Amino acid sequence: MDFGNPWSLLSGIIISMVGMVLFMRGKKDVNMPCLGAGIALCVYPYFVSSLILMWVLFAACMGAWYFLARSDALS
Repeated sequence: MDFGNPWSLLSGIIISMVGMVLFMRGKKDVNMPCLGAGIALCVYPYFVSSLILMWVLFAACMGAWYFLARSDALS
């Protein structure tokens, strides 16, 4: 994470908070897709310095969580 760029820092905080909410929900409901997405969203902003890549990975994680949760509900 680029601590010199305030937008990168703010984006990392927002993405990590969404990850924390998903992690807590997944832990409470014993929902593995939710738990995995929450862990991924909490961890990856520390390793990505590009702002655009950070939001693209956020969208990919949320999309994967949506489709995994939807396929699990349909089964």
